[in-house]
Amino acid sequence: MSLSILLNVVVMLGLFYLLFTLQQKHVKFTRRVFLALGLGIGYGAILQWAYGSGSPVLSQSIEYFDIVGKGYVQLLKMIVVPLVMVSIISAILKLKDGQSLGKISGLTIGVLLFTVAIAGLIGMAVAHLFGLSAEGLTEGAREAERAAALVAREGAAEQISIARTLVELIPANPFLDMTGARDTSIISVVIFSAFVGIAALGVHKKQPELADKFDSFMQVAYAIVMRIVTLVLRLTPYGVLALMTKVLAGSNFADILNLFNFVLASYLALALMFGVHLLLITLAGGNPFTYVKKVLPVLSFAFTSRTSAGTIPLTVQTQTRQLGIPDGIANFAASFGATIGQNGCAGIYPAMLVVMIAPAVGIDPMSPMFIATVIATIVVGSFGVAGVGGGATFAALIVLTALDMPVALVGLLISIEPLIDMGRTALNVNGAITSGFVTSRVLGQTDMSVYNGEQELELDLESVS
Repeated sequence: MSLSILLNVVVMLGLFYLLFTLQQKHVKFTRRVFLALGLGIGYGAILQWAYGSGSPVLSQSIEYFDIVGKGYVQLLKMIVVPLVMVSIISAILKLKDGQSLGKISGLTIGVLLFTVAIAGLIGMAVAHLFGLSAEGLTEGAREAERAAALVAREGAAEQISIARTLVELIPANPFLDMTGARDTSIISVVIFSAFVGIAALGVHKKQPELADKFDSFMQVAYAIVMRIVTLVLRLTPYGVLALMTKVLAGSNFADILNLFNFVLASYLALALMFGVHLLLITLAGGNPFTYVKKVLPVLSFAFTSRTSAGTIPLTVQTQTRQLGIPDGIANFAASFGATIGQNGCAGIYPAMLVVMIAPAVGIDPMSPMFIATVIATIVVGSFGVAGVGGGATFAALIVLTALDMPVALVGLLISIEPLIDMGRTALNVNGAITSGFVTSRVLGQTDMSVYNGEQELELDLESVS
């Protein structure tokens, strides 16, 4: 390890110690998360300025930062499957009614698909407004390599169909899905857990004494899993600091400037869709300002980590403890929202690329029939999109391939992919939370005293300070 790398690591350790000191002084969790976000932006920008993009020193320094950053994301992924399983099974046991389960899942998925359709329309409109085009984009060695890899993956995307997508959701081997082996693993785990919960309700009617033992087991399992979640979430400020530092330090600002119009258009579309979410929250009876205040911490983590699936524990915690949404609805919304109807990755991004490519292949992107075709393709393609970094790329492949459009353009945007993906992931998570709130309000199950209360996220972390 060179002296420069050692110095960079020592500075990062010093920032970690600062966050630890603030924790010992009982500074609020939310403030520490936002401080970590700011420190990561500042330190990452300094490293980028000092070493420049592609520096070996910077690359090796980031490898050490990843011990904390990627390590934290890995821990979050570790608890996703057990958290989803115990939460959904426990929630169904509390429902005691299979009909309520059908209403919850139907409403949740319905809101997710409705919002991804709106996101697609916004993406197309903004791309057209900015006059974005595939012409004039430069292709370097890294972009060419990425484009070739995407063309190779095009064959996999061509095999996607509505029928195949729906079949893939069914867990043929639930134990395989518990390893996260497939893009649809989380939904498959949700479906399997729902079967377990429904079966347990049946046992309650025929063998109540035996079912009571299963209920007790689930209560213990739920308590243990939630304790693990608490331990992992305590590391959030440190993970945010490391992840944000990596993003800023590893960005190529020259490439960002060259594609500034696309970056600006993307974030305008994301902001507009966030406004749609707030409108839905307001129509459902929630104060939008209260909502924003309470979801900012989880959106901040989603922004830095670029993983909807890894954010599931925080998404569930925010819904139940901050917004007054019942456990069952919160878990369904967070789980389905990580792989269905992702507004940023599966909605806005593919729609913008379609508008950019369409004129080059002789298609009017603003034709009503073409718009309808694109939106329908986006809605279907949003099923099973992986809730981790790279999910947007596969969503784009599905949509472009289904419309018989070239996919190489996706590779030309590789240099700005991390920057845009942060915003897309935050919007995905916000869409999941919005679906949970709207569903709970429609069913009359939201505890508005919690929603309007002044709880801090510390309550979720059991005396974390």
